[in-house]
Amino acid sequence: MTCPEIEAAAAPHPCEIIPGDPGCGLVIACDHASNHVPPDIDLGLPASEFARHIAYDIGAAAVTRMLAAQLGAPAILTNFSRLIIDPNRGRADPTLVMRLSDGAVVPGNARIDEAGKQARIARFYAPFDAAIDAAVDAAAAAGRPAKILTIHSFTPYWRGIPRPWQVGILYDRDARLARPLIEALGADPAGLNVGDNQPYGGGLPGDTIDRHATARGLPNALVEIRQDLIAGPAGQAEWADRFARILRSLPAA
Repeated sequence: MTCPEIEAAAAPHPCEIIPGDPGCGLVIACDHASNHVPPDIDLGLPASEFARHIAYDIGAAAVTRMLAAQLGAPAILTNFSRLIIDPNRGRADPTLVMRLSDGAVVPGNARIDEAGKQARIARFYAPFDAAIDAAVDAAAAAGRPAKILTIHSFTPYWRGIPRPWQVGILYDRDARLARPLIEALGADPAGLNVGDNQPYGGGLPGDTIDRHATARGLPNALVEIRQDLIAGPAGQAEWADRFARILRSLPAA
């Protein structure tokens, strides 16, 4: 099932790959860009569930595309729903294929066996990994090892409790990119409430940052923007502009 906001037809490749200058010093990834499910996979959910955050990160894909265009940076976005398989999880993570997500039971995942999981890894997860690896390798070959930035969005409420942050920056041990982003966002004239490893903690073993940045010793950050702020084009452009300005201002090294 597909929500028209994201995609109207099946994507021919599991990733959307936006070419960019490999020497720009940045690779952008959007792990939960799409809510698309190919017609040969039946997750057994009503269409309404695919408009929710459980299926994709609302607004994140548009922000990623705009930011990549402004910076001339390569970007890799998923063309499949996180309900099929979550590329921001390690291969051994029990939530790699979600059976229950924020109150929604996913019938098509309830009885998936190891062979079924491996088939989804090969079809969706591995190509996403390979596309990021290729962009990072191209940056290294250009003599400019890349910073890695991933773009996500989070719900305004969790279990009925409002989340006060407009944006959060997540990181693990390496704060070389995260700390300047937090400081710049905190100085924004809009008076933003910036989450420092909020609304989630950084450092999820085997996640996209861990696999592609931490493993290579590359500066990195995971961006979380509140979904109500980027649900429409105006907000998406505002946040892409904001991050473009900040990233341009950072030292090249």
